[in-house]
Amino acid sequence: MEFRGAITALVTPFRNGEVDEEAFRSLIEWQIEQGIHGLVPCGTTGESATLSHAEHKRVIRICVDQVKGRVPVLAGAGSNNTKEAIELTREAKNAKADGALLITPYYNKPTQSGLIAHFKAIGAAVDIPIIVYNVPGRTALNLLPETLATIRKEVPQVVGVKEATGNLKQVSDVIEYCGPDFQVLSGDDFTALATMGIGGRGVISVVSNFAPRTVSDMCEAFFAGDLKKAQQIHYALCPLFRGAFLETNPVPAKMALSWMGRIPFEARLPLVPMSPSNQAKFKEILTAAGLL
Repeated sequence: MEFRGAITALVTPFRNGEVDEEAFRSLIEWQIEQGIHGLVPCGTTGESATLSHAEHKRVIRICVDQVKGRVPVLAGAGSNNTKEAIELTREAKNAKADGALLITPYYNKPTQSGLIAHFKAIGAAVDIPIIVYNVPGRTALNLLPETLATIRKEVPQVVGVKEATGNLKQVSDVIEYCGPDFQVLSGDDFTALATMGIGGRGVISVVSNFAPRTVSDMCEAFFAGDLKKAQQIHYALCPLFRGAFLETNPVPAKMALSWMGRIPFEARLPLVPMSPSNQAKFKEILTAAGLL
């Protein structure tokens, strides 16, 4: 299974405190209609931190059922508890997801040796393609390229990484150390094009929640060899990249989708709606982009 191109880190719609299955299915269908190349349920953007285990499993199963094999589904399954990560990864496989996205353990800050042991334990327990998620801004640790190369050698299920350091030197080192077959995906919308330019496969995107066609078009232009068009789309997207992170993800993405009539706006505490001033700024950006 190859994870390539524009892959949306899906928001999880809620209504009255519960997962809004109808809105979620509709969002997935629209994403596929708009040409998205893959979907990630239950990632950070999906508010996995505040989903119960039952909700987590249900959201993945809804996504797999709605997609029906049309695009790859990479199910969020990470935890800072290795036992829990194994359970969630096993559930992703049972749900027939195409792969599992596993964040490096957060808060407890394992050493690099601990990271290797964590992924070895998961690989020994569950046979499913794994994309490691490295996001130091949320986990307080950085999975080093040398460590990732060791994990690649010792855990055959690990086929790629979502690299969200924003550090292109690190991305380059990962590709050099892990080889050209290793699937490196940008975890930052801003660095998607640059990551592809040095050998990456695409992006796991927040902005593609509300602009799937445009992010998809950028990736397709790049892979078709039309760098000028890809650059033009990248720079057209830059205001949306900034707007999507005016406040903590996924609040801006959810607000954009609600203004577009795609989902009701509801986030779980401790996330709250954007401030009025940032809402005004973001609406201006979305209007200028023709999305509102």
